[in-house]
Amino acid sequence: QLVESGGCLVQTGVSLRLACVVSGFTLDDYAIGWFRYVPGNEREVVACMITTDGNTCYDESVKGRFTISSDNAKNTMFLQMNSLRPEETATYYCAADDRAVSTPSRVAAEYSYWGQGTQVTVSS
Repeated sequence: QLVESGGCLVQTGVSLRLACVVSGFTLDDYAIGWFRYVPGNEREVVACMITTDGNTCYDESVKGRFTISSDNAKNTMFLQMNSLRPEETATYYCAADDRAVSTPSRVAAEYSYWGQGTQVTVSS
């Protein structure tokens, strides 16, 4: 089970950190990701990571502003979001998969486990 928290209404330019607590399995040697969804669009990757080696990926629009991380001892993944923009208003989902890969995937269908989503609203 994955449970996100941290979503809320914020103003443009502020920072927010999302957390995702995992239960039922450990995050060691997992691929993890954060995705966002806006109705009418497809679920898109924001950031992804392999928890063993820290190999990451980011959507071009968030590079330098967002950081994905995990605390494997606490079985928790995070998404630090800085300088938020109104167009980043969305429901954010955490995801995980135990497939043995060396490169984290940007494809939502390749993740087996998903949280319920947390709403982030950025006002202009």
